[in-house]
This record gives sequence, structure tokens and C-alpha cells, in this order.
Amino acid sequence: MNRAMAVLGILLCGALLLPAQEKPAPSPPAQGAAPPAKKLKVLISADMEGVDGVSSWDVQASPEGREYAKFRHLMTQEVNMAVVGAQGAGAGDIIVADSHGDGQNIDLEELNPGARLVRAFPRPLGMMQGIDSTFDAVVFIGYHARAGQPAAVLSHTMSSRRIASVRLNGKEASEASFNAAVAGEFGVPVVFLSGDQAICAEAREEIGPIETVTVKEATGFYSATMNGLRDVRQQIFEGVRRAVGRREEIKPFKLQHPVKLEITFKKTVDAEIVSLLPGVERPEGNTIAVSLKDMIEVSRFLEAILDMNEYKD
Repeated sequence: MNRAMAVLGILLCGALLLPAQEKPAPSPPAQGAAPPAKKLKVLISADMEGVDGVSSWDVQASPEGREYAKFRHLMTQEVNMAVVGAQGAGAGDIIVADSHGDGQNIDLEELNPGARLVRAFPRPLGMMQGIDSTFDAVVFIGYHARAGQPAAVLSHTMSSRRIASVRLNGKEASEASFNAAVAGEFGVPVVFLSGDQAICAEAREEIGPIETVTVKEATGFYSATMNGLRDVRQQIFEGVRRAVGRREEIKPFKLQHPVKLEITFKKTVDAEIVSLLPGVERPEGNTIAVSLKDMIEVSRFLEAILDMNEYKD
């Protein structure tokens, strides 16, 4: 026993005296090898009126509606298909901005874990909260046509309750073109949109040759022929993957500075109150006009006047 311990001690001492082994130097990259591909950043702005199956605020698109819980799920699933499509095109950082109603519709437990979620209002960039110049592309899911469009499901602009129309530099704006102009301030292109046929046509006309998926064919403000859920989700997946892959072909949507914002309210008193702010003009009883530095200021201005008095302690 003692002899064995002595031998072991000799071996251990010898091991301690041996020089430490150096880690082998890393091999140089092979000649001509491409560097690792950059992971893309994509923002997904998601509304609800343009989700397949939605035709009513009272039934599907408000928390009190008898089908709201189901359509939260369907909205989340359309967003998930967009997330997977973006990942298929190389996106590694994806932010989803829940942009319908109070901004708390997407089911966090169901949302693809590869995405981060922006929830609730108020927020300075509204439906585009999270965007900055590091992003590579923007995707719109569940969007709808601007106020006043015929044969367009739940068409409105920013607030169905308070606003009749929004104009930017003299041109009627939809939520899609408004938000695309916000992204344009950061040099980021909108590459994809899903919704009914009215907003798909509107977006291609206003923003440019982006990819679109028509999820339903509107026949009026409430009525539409819905496309099959399975087909729609597959088309969203393929469309987003293709669109993000085309991002360098699509130019950011930029407006000339300063940006003139005109809002026509449904109630004359709203225009009267907003016109009390410095720099705001009131060319008509229910319309205000203001010139602002860029779309960032426009977004902040609009968010402030729409969110005032909307929250309880």
C-alpha cells in the first residue's frame, strides 16, 4: 500500500513539472471563404382588420366581441407565418409591433419565440414602434384600406372614431403609406403587406412594387369573401420570405421635408381644440394643418393628440 502511494506521488510530481500544453492556434480562414452571413433585422407591424376572416369590429376585432379570442389566435398565427418567412430569408432579429386597438392582441404564449413583441400604447412611433436605422426590412400584416375607400373591409385611417382623413404633403394617406414614411426616415423599406384586395392595390400604388397577399376579397365595408386559412398562411410565409429576399430592390418610401400634416376630424370641436397648439392652422372647421420637421415629429404629434384622455389612472 505504502509503495503504491509512493509511486503515485512520483507520477503526480512529474506531471506538475511538465510544461503546460498550449492551445493550438486557430486555423486561418480558407482562401476565398465567405464571411458569416449577417443576420437581418425585420420589423413586423401587425393590425387586425386585415386578418383573414375579420369583417366586424363588434364581433371579431374588439375585446368584447364574441369571436375576439379566436381572432387573437388567428392574428397571431398570421404573424407567426411572417416570422418564419423572415427567418427563411435570413432574419435573426425580429420585432413584432402589436398595432391594433390597445396594442394588446397578439397572444404572447403563441407567438413564435424567435420574435420580440412590442405591446400597448401610447408610444412615440405608434404602429412602427421599435424601428430604427439598423433594420433591413419592414413587413405589414393584417392592414386595411384608408378611410372612405369603397369595397374595403373596415376602412379607416388611424382612428375610426375620430378621424375622417389624413394627408401628408397634400396627398391622402393610408396607415400603410403613413407607416412606410416613418420607416423611410430611417432608410428602411417596407417590402410586404397582407390584407384585403383594396389595401393591397393601395399599397402598391402608394409605396411601390412591394409583395402583397390578398387574404380576402371585400365586397363592402363589412362583407367579404374569405380565402382559405391554410392557403393564406402559406402565401404569407412564401411572400414574406420572397419580399425580405428582395429588400435591396425596394426603395424606402421617403417624403420631402418639412412634412405638412393635414387631419380632417369627424367632430369639428376636435379640430378646434388641436388648432390651439402652437404652429397649427385651421383651414376649415373640422381640419387642421401643421408643418413638421419629419415623419418622426408627425408620428409623435399624431400619437399625442389621439392618445390624450384615452387612459385611466
